[in-house]
Order: sequence, then C-alpha cells, then structure tokens
Amino acid sequence: MGVPCAGCRCPLRSRWARLGWLASFPIAASGRGTAGPGAGCGAGGRRALHAGRSGRQQVALTSERYGLRRLPFARLAGGDLAFFERLLPGRVVTDPAELELFNVDWLKSVRGCSKLMLKPQTTAEVSQVLRYCYERNLAVNPQGGNTGLVGGSVPVFDEIILSTALMNQIISFDKVSGILVCQAGCILEKLNEYLEQQGFIVPLDLGAKGSCHIGGNVATNAGGLRLLRYGSLRGTVLGLEVVLADGSALDCLASLRKDNTGYDLKQLFIGSEGTLGVITAVSILCPQKPKAVNLAFLGCQSFAKVLETFTTCRAMLGEILSAFEFMDEKCMELVEKHLKLSNPVTGSPFYVLIETSGSNSTHDEEKLNNFLEKSMTSGLVTDGTVATDDKKIKMLWSLRERITEALTHDGYVYKYDLSLPVAKLYELVTDMRARLGQSAKNVVGYGHLGDGNLHLNITAESYSHSLLDAIEPFVYEWTARHSGSISAEHGLGFKKKQFIQYSKPNEAILLMQRFKAMLDPKGILNPYKMLPSSR
Repeated sequence: MGVPCAGCRCPLRSRWARLGWLASFPIAASGRGTAGPGAGCGAGGRRALHAGRSGRQQVALTSERYGLRRLPFARLAGGDLAFFERLLPGRVVTDPAELELFNVDWLKSVRGCSKLMLKPQTTAEVSQVLRYCYERNLAVNPQGGNTGLVGGSVPVFDEIILSTALMNQIISFDKVSGILVCQAGCILEKLNEYLEQQGFIVPLDLGAKGSCHIGGNVATNAGGLRLLRYGSLRGTVLGLEVVLADGSALDCLASLRKDNTGYDLKQLFIGSEGTLGVITAVSILCPQKPKAVNLAFLGCQSFAKVLETFTTCRAMLGEILSAFEFMDEKCMELVEKHLKLSNPVTGSPFYVLIETSGSNSTHDEEKLNNFLEKSMTSGLVTDGTVATDDKKIKMLWSLRERITEALTHDGYVYKYDLSLPVAKLYELVTDMRARLGQSAKNVVGYGHLGDGNLHLNITAESYSHSLLDAIEPFVYEWTARHSGSISAEHGLGFKKKQFIQYSKPNEAILLMQRFKAMLDPKGILNPYKMLPSSR
C-alpha cells in the first residue's frame, strides 16, 4: 500500500550542514504533484492491493489461453453445497459477482472459474472441509490475500477456493522472546501494527503488506524488503500448523528457537505454495522495532557505480544496514507518469534506496553521513536526499514499493523474479531490451540488490503470444547460464512451473513429485501449480 510522495528532501540537517552538503541535498520540497476449457466465469475485478489498470477489462480464461485440459476431479453437486452450508453457515460464497474478484489475480493476467468459495475460521473447519473434498475428489485452491505474481493464488479451472480471510486472530505474543503465534489469515500490515505497539516488528516487509496474509507469505516463502537484515522466512518461522489433503491436522506450531528432534517438517511447507497442505497458523520470531531509522535515496550514473556504492555501503554501514534497493530511470518515469508521484532526485540513469535501522540515532547518523560523504566525494553518487521522520520515509519508500502498481497501468506485464550474481544483475535487462526492441513497450529492472534479486518487467499494450515466445525461454536460459534462479521470491505458481528444470536438476524435481504424491496422492491441493506434471 503506497503513500503518495510529495517530493520531499529532508537531509540530516545538522550533520550535513557542517559537511557542506546542503547544495547537493537541498531541504526544500520540489513542489511537484502528489498522488496513489472450464465452466464460464466472470470478468476480472479489482484487488485490495492497488487499483488495477483503468477501465474494466475481460481477462482470458487461463485454461483457454494456455490450452489446458481439466484433470478428472469431481464436479460440485447440490449435496456438496448443502454440506458446506451446514459446516460454515453464512460463510459459503456462490454469487458469481462476488467470486469474480477471487477468480482473477490482481495483475489481471490469469482467470479461473470457481463456483464456490469457503471461509473457515478455525483449523478444525479447514480439516473438515479438506476431509470432505478428499473423499469426494474435489480440487481445492487455497487463497490468502491473492497478491501473488505467478498465478498461484487463483483457480485454473473450477477448483473450490478455500479462503483464509477469516482466520485472522493473533493467538499469542511473548515480549521476552519476541515470538508471535497467529492464524494464517492475519494481514501482514495489521500484524506489524500490533507488534509495533509492543516494540517489535514482523521480520518481513512487502509492497503488498496491506493485503497479503502471513500464511500466504510463508506458503510462498516471500522475501521482500527486509531480507538483507533479517533473513528469509525459512529462518524466522519457528513452527507451523498445517492441514493435509486428507484433512489430518499437523501440529508443529513450536515456539522454540532450538528443536533438534527429527526432521524439520515445517520446511516442507514453507515455499510449497499450498500444494502439500494448507497452513492454518504460524509461529514466527520477531525482532525489536528499531529506535532509529534513516533512509537515503541516491542517484548513480551507471550500474557499475550502483555496485560500488553497495560495496562501500555494506563496508561502512555494517550492522545498521537494513535495505539496499535499486531501480532504473524507466521505473521512475512510470511511477511519475502513472501514479503522479514526485522523484526528488532526477537526472540519473539509476537510483538506490538505502535504509539503516539501529538503536542509537546519533551513532547511526554519523555512520550514514560518513558513508554519504565518501560516496559523493568519490563520484559514486551524484545527487540524493535523506529522510529521518516516518512520514518522509514512507514517501520515499513509495517510489520503490509502488513500481509494481505503476507497471500495471502501463499495459500487460510480463514479470520475472530472478536471483543472479550481483555483478550480472542488470546485464539481463540490457540484453532483453536489445532482444525485444520495439516489440515491447517498456523493459525495466529493479529489485533487492542486497540479496541479488532482480525484478525484470516487460510491458506491452496487450498480451501477445509472439512476445511471450521472444521472452521465454530466453530469460530462463540466460539465468541458468549465469548460475541464477528463475524464481527468487515469487515462487513458481502456474506461470513458471514448466521452467523449474532451469534451476533444479531432474533428481530434485522427481523427489519433489514424490513428496507431493505421498502427502496429496489424489492431487487435490492447488493442482496445475508449482511442479510439472509427473508421468
């Protein structure tokens, strides 16, 4: 959920004035504008994350666009609806207009045709739903906030949507250990607001935080903006409660940082995208809320300068460095054009956003100032601005967090989320621009430089098979050739599952398929997603 940017410039006045930086980092605001083959089914609608492209657009059925055949699952009958209505009174959705929102991803790129959505409130209810579906051979699509970017959160055909929206209770929080236990449907931003009142934060931050659910974050092993500082969910999630395909509940909801008894089963479900079980509750280790946060938004004249800035930043800021993001000038052009946000640092081919988080503002500001002075005097950075108060920090973060939203206003978006050696990160963007030429509207690159994660995005006026063929599998071959991963944090979902072999050997894929067959022998959980079909 972005915050409109008023184009502020807000340096650390007292320190920078002594260093004579005010000419390069003026304080005054710029004054620029502000802003923010299945059964038939409904058209795509708006999602809570951000407004989509203007105008109501019909999204092609995934099954028709990709020429898919429905697997031999049972179809809903009157007796099924009667059972679910008895089990979940008032929480069974069959209205096509309401279902429309949940059959389409928020990118408006894939569309299923589910005729039923269920809204359980407890693990016991999820267990009864899945036990019934397993016995009836009814396919199920688990869904959280529906903010996924690879088509993993919506049906492909008529799978029953199992929503965690009403599973939104905080179970416990221990202020001594910092361990939070909550249901899977808690919205990330709401969790963070609750924790901030206790002096803590969630070790995860995403642009979709106003809509995404913590269970979905765990199911996709979401990375986000704080990974550089706090690591991935594989390290911070301590325990899970999961309901398996046959309805049996697995209680591994531990609140221990150390437990060396047997296999670490929770790791099977982190990043499994709802294909092995439905996560119903999460235990997660939360860090204390930093007492001092600073944000620097800087301009660089080349990607080589961006890399040097990162190296210098990591060496000089050390333990207080919490984020290092980069974006190219095309990203900023789209944010300004479509969202009317103001970029306070103009005229640079690349921009970096650096966040520091610590416990001593004087110490942190001194370290940041020393870094900025060196970066400017050595020519790594040519312009920039700094924010220290919450409002201005949010304004600057919105320039980065709302790039995805700006892209959706630019046309149909082909999205790629890649891990690459940091030195090679932007070469793919350059090569893709050269390859596509005028066939693409825009080719942009941005991402989490601190952990080698590139978000490559290509826009066109509308979906095109020929453009997709020019992008894929080239983008995956390029990534594999440079020892990268085809999915850094978004997962595989529906769109990327057939390309998993570019990142995993056949032996690993076969073992994953064996896990799937063991835990979900009928294949009812989130079918058509994550793994290529086993023969």
